Amino acid sequence: MSSPAPSTLRARLAAVLPDTAPWRSSRDFRLLWGQGLVTYFASAMAMVALPLQIKELTDSPLAVGAMGAVELVPLVVFGLYGGALADAVDRRRVIVATEAGLGLLALLLLGNALLDEPLLWPLYVVAAGVSALAGLQRPALDSLLARIVPHEQQTAAAALNSLRWQLGAIAGPSLAGVVVAYAGHAPAYAVTLAGFAASVLMCRRLSPAPPAHDAEKPSLRSIAEGARYAWSRPVLLGTYAIDLAAMVFAFPNAVFPFLADELDAPWSLGLMYAAGSVGSLVLGLTSGWTSKVRRHGLLVAGGAAGWGLAIAGAGWFGNVWLVLLCLAFAGAGDMLSGLGRSTIWNQTIPEELRGRLAGIEVLSYSVGPQLGQVRAGVMAGWTGTRTAVWAGGVACVASVGLLCLALPKLLRYDSATDEDALRRKAQQETAAAAGARAAPNAHPVAGGGGGGGVTGPPPPRRQPWSSSGLGWSCQRGSVPHSRLRSRAVSMAWEASSRVA
Repeated sequence: MSSPAPSTLRARLAAVLPDTAPWRSSRDFRLLWGQGLVTYFASAMAMVALPLQIKELTDSPLAVGAMGAVELVPLVVFGLYGGALADAVDRRRVIVATEAGLGLLALLLLGNALLDEPLLWPLYVVAAGVSALAGLQRPALDSLLARIVPHEQQTAAAALNSLRWQLGAIAGPSLAGVVVAYAGHAPAYAVTLAGFAASVLMCRRLSPAPPAHDAEKPSLRSIAEGARYAWSRPVLLGTYAIDLAAMVFAFPNAVFPFLADELDAPWSLGLMYAAGSVGSLVLGLTSGWTSKVRRHGLLVAGGAAGWGLAIAGAGWFGNVWLVLLCLAFAGAGDMLSGLGRSTIWNQTIPEELRGRLAGIEVLSYSVGPQLGQVRAGVMAGWTGTRTAVWAGGVACVASVGLLCLALPKLLRYDSATDEDALRRKAQQETAAAAGARAAPNAHPVAGGGGGGGVTGPPPPRRQPWSSSGLGWSCQRGSVPHSRLRSRAVSMAWEASSRVA
């Protein structure tokens, strides 16, 4: 039997492997992708060291969990304000300023760790400050992607960014744990500081991203305008509602320690936290086909339903290896839904509202996991751990089905025919043409409303999502930074509980 011709084999691989078009076409995308990789690993050091340092100073699980409480309100408040700010000022300036601020907070942690007797209160101050700066930065980062990557490459860009995130989610905390265990907190914070110093230098090389000429100043009125636009678009409402429902009903990370014990496999706890990232990584490595999808609403709903079904399986099965396999499938489903959401957002939201809607997105994917952890913990106390997990998965699938019935336009979304998508595409092409006329010797890549189209040579490209690291840098792939941080906090909580 003859083997496939080399050209046929290459074509088959190209249909499966990630689409690198955004990497080739956009210099700014490459900068953000590389900067995010650097700061992800650097911020992982602080993400692991900070809760563990609180544990060492207090020996209290409650004190470790309180870090999440002090982070939530600043993230919500500054996330909404950051969305309005991203529409009113140069987004590059916002990104550089917040990265520099995060570096200063890392310096504060380093100074505190070098004291003979480190203080507790600065750790909470830094946690709240990181959350506030992340809220300010995320909308600017997320809204920048729609400007620097061409309309038809948004799914590819989201998959590339997600791939970077999943690699970081698996390797970053593992490396951080080794550094903290063998070198201590101060060296870990020093690595974080160095990472943000490098990040600021890379962000300064980004092209300017000025707002529209008639952009409103940040205000409650401008934030409300963004909220009214989102409410008037059933497709957008569907992406927010489905993601929120999936997280509230089927985010069981808080009960993983108890699930591992019920399965008589306490050794599997770390694998449970990592399994979702492994599944997302596998999907990312085989995501080439998603670049050809036009019905992205189907990805949102199908991925969320798959997530819920897999979580239900993780609670139902009594074999630990089947549970881990289900959690990996859940991670793949979450990433698939995330690719659909990010593509719809970047393909349909007008440039002049992109920042404010990105601020709303921060609420969409930060509040859900927090409420999901509460739901899982409370229900586990009433019904038992495994019932809380599988029932939450079933509720997720049911809620996705009901939301699809209530918002049918989401399933009918087609990037080739949707009015908002066509309007946004024309807006982007107009800005790119204007940029080409202004700089005839440059290579236009992708434009945005209000000027500031990105130019650069035509070499390699791939796809991003946002850039920076987690919590410390607010990057996002298919799995939001709040979800990844929730995993880390849950792991720290479990470690402190066992010691206590």
